[in-house]
Amino acid sequence: MTRSARTRLMTLSLYAVFLALVVIFVLLADWDAIRRNFFLTEGFTGNWQDMIFVGAKNTILYTIISFIGGFVLAVVLVLMKLAPIAPFRWVATGYIELFRGLPALVVILFMGFGVPIAFGWRPPGGTVGAGLVALMLVAGAYMAETLRAGIEAVPKGQTEAARSLGMNARWTMASIVMPQALRIVVPPLTNELVILLKDTSLLFVIGLAANQKELTTLARDFMSSGPSAGTATSLAFAALLYLAITLPLTRLVAWMESKQKRSR
Repeated sequence: MTRSARTRLMTLSLYAVFLALVVIFVLLADWDAIRRNFFLTEGFTGNWQDMIFVGAKNTILYTIISFIGGFVLAVVLVLMKLAPIAPFRWVATGYIELFRGLPALVVILFMGFGVPIAFGWRPPGGTVGAGLVALMLVAGAYMAETLRAGIEAVPKGQTEAARSLGMNARWTMASIVMPQALRIVVPPLTNELVILLKDTSLLFVIGLAANQKELTTLARDFMSSGPSAGTATSLAFAALLYLAITLPLTRLVAWMESKQKRSR
């Protein structure tokens, strides 16, 4: 048997195993129990307004605010890390390593409870403001490394050509290097946006007011009250809404990455 024939046989075998597993699941699954616990009609019809106009809206809003704040912080950090002044590089490197090493949940708890207890100060916006600052701090560290990689990917000849034309270092960075670096890092930054959107679900640990709740907190509350109480329908609803937001973004990332590969 030739190698190509063995490859085709192996592929067909894997498809057959997958199809058999699907058939077994379809035949053995208790579809009525699945419907009652995860897809209760009353849970969708009775909760959809709050889930979309409160939960999904707040999730998207928190993601946008955290991403913008984190990106601004990342630009400052990457400029410090690439600066010729050693203390700036030390501070930026220490910050990035610290917040990339800490779980986002720990940072959220620290900003929500640790800082107010220790210093008697809470960021603007109360509890939700503290959570958003925590997400900015974490996202800024990750995006700074992404931006640094993008800047270092720009050919050195671009900088040398700009300097030979009499442009100073700051103007070269702002008008030559940074625009090219941003085009390179758009896919990974979009990926970071998706991760940040999912990380907003961690805000439930610090407690949010009724009109501030994001999807996960709202879904958890509906598990104990409302038309879908006692079932996981609200969690399934929240999962579908997360997928409706994140899947287009992930497909956008894949399209941009393929476009960049073709352009190279």
